[in-house]
Amino acid sequence: MRNRNASRLRVIVHPSSFILLAATLLVAACGFQLRGTATLPFDSIYVQAAPASQLATQLRQAVLAGSSTRIAERPEEAVVILQILSELQEKQILSLTGGGRVSEFQLRLRVAFRLTDSKNRAAIPGSGNRRRRACRYRAMLPRAPRPEDGWRCRKRREDAVSQLVRRLQAAKIKS
Repeated sequence: MRNRNASRLRVIVHPSSFILLAATLLVAACGFQLRGTATLPFDSIYVQAAPASQLATQLRQAVLAGSSTRIAERPEEAVVILQILSELQEKQILSLTGGGRVSEFQLRLRVAFRLTDSKNRAAIPGSGNRRRRACRYRAMLPRAPRPEDGWRCRKRREDAVSQLVRRLQAAKIKS
């Protein structure tokens, strides 16, 4: 004889699963897609920058991870050459408190670059990329190093790399 309770299987559905299902259906219905890989209009790129350029390092990693484009070791091996002409980080005071202390400041990252083909023709002539971020100053530890400043610098660099990759995607390479 079978157990009566075993024949009545109850499925308990949590109310939050309906919300998750509805959100999934809405995102799928609107045509949202993850970015996926970047389609760059060239097979290989050489990145010419200062040896200690963190932006160039992050750019190489982004190209390798997000596209099928190869990073060339020498300019002769590449279809295009990306020259990072300058990379400048600045900090500007935006406002002061009544006591004359810094209340708000702006962090800037300016990058100048140019993209040329193997025949030194400009695909993207001398161009710039500027990232800004306004920040409130925390007066709790005025002389101590702030770990969030390093995080903000990395975040601005990541934003600049993303924008640079988008510019590379739009580049017109002459045959």
